[in-house]
Amino acid sequence: MPRIDAFLKLAMSQGCSDLHLSVGVPPMLRMHGDLVPIRFRELGGPELESYVMEILSKAHEETFRQGYDVDFSYVTEDGGRFRVNVFRKDTGVGAVFRAIPSAVPTLEELGLPKLLARLCDHHQGMILVTGSTGTGKSTTLAAMIHELNAHRSLNIISLEDPIEFVHRSKKSQVVQRELGTHMPSFAEGVRAAMREDPDVILVGEMRDAATISMAMTAAETGHLVLGTLHTTSATKTIDRIIDALPNEEKEQTKSFLGQSLIAVVTQVLVKTPDGRGRKAICEIMVMNRAIAKLIQTEQTHQIPLQIQTGKDSGMQLMDQAMLAAVTAKEVDPDHAYALAVDKKPFTRYVVDRSLLPRFDN
Repeated sequence: MPRIDAFLKLAMSQGCSDLHLSVGVPPMLRMHGDLVPIRFRELGGPELESYVMEILSKAHEETFRQGYDVDFSYVTEDGGRFRVNVFRKDTGVGAVFRAIPSAVPTLEELGLPKLLARLCDHHQGMILVTGSTGTGKSTTLAAMIHELNAHRSLNIISLEDPIEFVHRSKKSQVVQRELGTHMPSFAEGVRAAMREDPDVILVGEMRDAATISMAMTAAETGHLVLGTLHTTSATKTIDRIIDALPNEEKEQTKSFLGQSLIAVVTQVLVKTPDGRGRKAICEIMVMNRAIAKLIQTEQTHQIPLQIQTGKDSGMQLMDQAMLAAVTAKEVDPDHAYALAVDKKPFTRYVVDRSLLPRFDN
């Protein structure tokens, strides 16, 4: 058994989301959003590198020795599944392991808005799930694929880096392809998927102009495209897509967004009141004529106002959603206050008053 499995077994038993291994410090666990050290000695460079080399394939080992980071899925002998990133830094080797639950969660189990299930009823267009790293985007997308797989007869092609949740085909056929193993890039993965009679294409990360362009083409030509971006609001998502493409394509891109973008779901993870878990809170923008016009006329800064007044369509701003969760006692008010853009409405709920700004007389 690889020695690293002992740390991973501990992480799973503690219900942690991540294991961090780094030279000069003990192994650390991400527990409910906080990084906590394991009672273990500081890891030395040769020691940690030997741990990592035990689980690298020959191809990944060669890539890593050439100075590149490697991303892959790892399954322990006990059946625990992890997404792994191995890298080098100034003090030596580093590695992060993200725990992946064995069962694909449902949208209901994740406590996500019911609108997300209704979004899965669309037959073509683009749905984006966005947020910072570690906010559960992959889990939400996996739950959406689970929803499609359970209720519709489709050919679903999922392009991932690396493969995380493993989907068993139910009513749908789910084809999972991994970057670097089954395809050279996301853009090429989308290009190939369009020749494979897809109904749904999931793009694990729309990280460059080529991928965004191919994903837009797929959405325009009658497919449902699910994708992610590392953006923290609907407005920033729209701006990122427009800015990512060449100037000569910007008008076409704005037209695409107005006609083919279905929704943007941006999420954060907020601690629960007992501090023993985290709940996904979502900002939701659903495309309508008013928002399409704002995009076309380059007035995206007014999109939040449209979201704020679009409650009947299921829309909500992040602060609106967090405040509702605070009043329902679903999340920790102090953590919600720290994440809020407009902190004033959250002030009355703050428990740790030291978080509030002090004003000198």
